[in-house]
Amino acid sequence: MGANVGTSVTCMLVSLAHMGDADELERAFGGSAALFFFNFMTVIILLPLELTTGYLFEFTKLMLPDSVGEGDSWEGPIKKIVNPVVKRIIIANKQLVDDISTGEVESCSSPGIYPTHCNGGVVSYESCNQTGVISCDESGSCPFFFQDGASMGDDMVSGWVCLFIALMILIFCLIGLVALLRKMLLGASTQILYKATSINPYLAIIIGVGVTILVQSSSITSSTLVPLAGIGVLDIESMFPLVLGADIGTTFTALMAAMVSSKVQALQIALVHLFFNLTGGLIWFVIPFMRRIIIRECEFVGRLTRQWKGFPGVFIVIMYFLFPLLVLGLSSCFEKKTKGFTALGAFLLFLVLCACAYFLFWWFRRGGKAKFQGRIERKQRRAAALEALADDLDYLKVDTEWCKNEIGRIKDFASNLQTTSRMEEGRPLVSISTPTEAETVATEEDERLSTYHSCRSMPWKQILYHGAGSIRSGL
Repeated sequence: MGANVGTSVTCMLVSLAHMGDADELERAFGGSAALFFFNFMTVIILLPLELTTGYLFEFTKLMLPDSVGEGDSWEGPIKKIVNPVVKRIIIANKQLVDDISTGEVESCSSPGIYPTHCNGGVVSYESCNQTGVISCDESGSCPFFFQDGASMGDDMVSGWVCLFIALMILIFCLIGLVALLRKMLLGASTQILYKATSINPYLAIIIGVGVTILVQSSSITSSTLVPLAGIGVLDIESMFPLVLGADIGTTFTALMAAMVSSKVQALQIALVHLFFNLTGGLIWFVIPFMRRIIIRECEFVGRLTRQWKGFPGVFIVIMYFLFPLLVLGLSSCFEKKTKGFTALGAFLLFLVLCACAYFLFWWFRRGGKAKFQGRIERKQRRAAALEALADDLDYLKVDTEWCKNEIGRIKDFASNLQTTSRMEEGRPLVSISTPTEAETVATEEDERLSTYHSCRSMPWKQILYHGAGSIRSGL
């Protein structure tokens, strides 16, 4: 059940490639959430049912034979292409993982595991009889990150390096996939895809199953559909049956591998995986109003993503990291099987259930949903305002200069106004008039003529005195 929920994170990460366009991000993240909500809500229903009735265990137990014949394991085409390259880089010691999971080995730090030891310093599968989490291939060759005398810390560093490289390759490939699909599907072929996706939803489930069986990964199928939803080719209602088919199709890999195993438990686990998805499909797809719940939740998170672009990152961190850590912490308290830890776990579980009950009451009865959306809208508006602040200040500067110029022009205009007052019928009347250009010219001419005549009538001594004063004021 946990693996089913965890596999949906891949297509959510793919949707983040549409972060630059709000419309595309809303459609892409809403579409990618279809796989998450289907798996998560199926777990909410079937986990309590399984704990109380053992439905999946008892039902699949009836389908098991006493033994299964041995044979060669089936390997998908993608795995055949990738495996030779991966085995040259790193090989996981699956036997050690199985021993730890079954309790035969307590942990990687148990005696006899580290440091790795190869007889005579010869690094090969036959000579290295003590290996840690990184081992050699049965064909005899050892990967690049395997080293003689490696400690647990050395293997951990190698594992983190390989994880980082794998994530970088995944991100670049997903970005390339989005760019390729965008280039291919935004042209004339969009109409053809619209027609191809408008098929019967049950037939779409079968197509999703078939494609996933071929590529051996529901993440690949779902991640291919997310860019189509982002660019508007697929809506959530058309995408949901394809995603459901991909979720069912991914169970056939484990089923085919279990059929060539001699262990009945492997076949039962594969059948539980298959009937978990089939039961979820019967609950959330066959019943129309239940299907609308999934679609409505996907549309809701899509709208939240449009209102706040940081919502996808917060959603992924909470649902795929913090929530699993909380559940793991609670379960570890009960696994200790001591009175102290059991009481602590019960108290913490009670607090968590009370917090969940209050949250549901606040969300549905106290208008929490509307308050949450309003808060996100305000946060997005503030972020948008801060982003546009520099441009707005430039506009304000331009507008301020324009206003100053207009005020100066109005002042000049007001200084040329002429007011006259007179009494008319016992009331004072004030009239305002602006001098025409001719009047202004005439006034200037009058001033020049007055100056001319006054200078002619002044003696030379006074003229020189006024001239010297003009020179001093000019200097």
